[in-house]
Amino acid sequence: MPKVVTRFAPSPTGFLHIGGARTALYNWLFARHHGGDFLLRIEDTDKKRSTEEAIDAILKGMRWLELDWDGTAISQASRADRHQDVALEMLANGKAYRCYASTEELAEARETARAEGRNFRGDLWRDRDPAEAPEGAPYSIRIKMPREGEVTIHDAVQGDVTVKNAELDDMIILRSDGTPTYMLAVVVDDHDMGITHIIRGDDHLNNAFRQYQIFEAMGWDVPVFAHIPLIHGMDGKKLSKRHGALGVEAYEEMGFLPEAMRNYLLRLGWSHGDDEIISTKQAIEWFNLESVGRGPARFDFDKLDNLNGHYIRECDAERLLSIVKSGLENTLDRALERAEIDRLSRALPALAERAKRLPELVESASLFCNTRPLELTETAAKQLTDDVLPVLEKVAKELEAVTEWNGPVIKAAIMSFAEAEDLKLGKVMQPIRAAVTGGKQSGDLVETLEILGQDETIGRLRDRVAA
Repeated sequence: MPKVVTRFAPSPTGFLHIGGARTALYNWLFARHHGGDFLLRIEDTDKKRSTEEAIDAILKGMRWLELDWDGTAISQASRADRHQDVALEMLANGKAYRCYASTEELAEARETARAEGRNFRGDLWRDRDPAEAPEGAPYSIRIKMPREGEVTIHDAVQGDVTVKNAELDDMIILRSDGTPTYMLAVVVDDHDMGITHIIRGDDHLNNAFRQYQIFEAMGWDVPVFAHIPLIHGMDGKKLSKRHGALGVEAYEEMGFLPEAMRNYLLRLGWSHGDDEIISTKQAIEWFNLESVGRGPARFDFDKLDNLNGHYIRECDAERLLSIVKSGLENTLDRALERAEIDRLSRALPALAERAKRLPELVESASLFCNTRPLELTETAAKQLTDDVLPVLEKVAKELEAVTEWNGPVIKAAIMSFAEAEDLKLGKVMQPIRAAVTGGKQSGDLVETLEILGQDETIGRLRDRVAA
């Protein structure tokens, strides 16, 4: 088997959307599984719609997903001369011909074909002598498609797919201004880059039959095609922004980890038994095209959230601290103090148990920062009524007397206070939690108080009394 070479070839007309990200992932995994190369080609031939910002967004999205490509990213537009040379070679070899038909003539022929219920082939000049054209008349170059027989593509995902050659039009490969069309450029680039497997969305399946004919006309090896089903929303309809068809950068901003996104996108149309949690190392080891489903996958934010929660819990402590610290410093617009960082280091394992997205984790972690007086949530404010404030003051005095600030001692002091005041423990714990957390999600209250420290805890209790 020759060295496997795959490619991801996005058009830089917008962000790297989630469907494109999955296509990139599958190509990357297939290449890495076989010890081959994964190449990146920017299909920027549409100069009106292609932008540098979009190219930057695609590269940034790829880097965030940690899908490293081999060599440098190739600009398709920079290869226009090579594409033109191939079109001229096909013309010289009789595999293509000059078309002098005007826009109006083509429109009329197309309308006639539609009225007669037959395919429009664009072949007005297929059998005409170019000498019939006026001297200096503009022309495009069209491929001379075979008219007899049929072509079967042995698709690695879809199985055998057959199309009769009579259904194919003599498509333009070089426009009258000398610029190559997408169909030609893609084939030339795939050949020159040594692509062995073309893994892409099944919306390109019809293109495969046209592109196949260019490979054949040039006598080039035809790569293996693998057309993967598109991603739909939970309602079964084509993915739109309301379903999750956003740029990869939006998922980063929403607080998803790249490894969670890779795992989720992998399972969005591919399976390995009943495995749901699949590390990147395992994915590279297991990935194959045979296990790609033929039906559309459905994007589900709940599943993505649950998967992201798993990876947050599994995240290296130092990396998670760095992420949360950065998020807090951006929110507070200041550097965190050493005491705050120490608290976060102790609090994050428990906080990570409940978080599903990073902003949620950053928000809950913020209660361990020095931001007094705390802003109260509506629920916390309702719990801190005037009749509760004297209780908080007494609790503050009780905790001030604690000489050893650790969980068991703190809990014993609060329980002793509740018993002495003839109060149910909940009637003491709830206002303490509201006062020291502001109503933010937190884990075990005693553990939270221990991490906050004695001075900070008492200070927050008295802030509420004095408010």
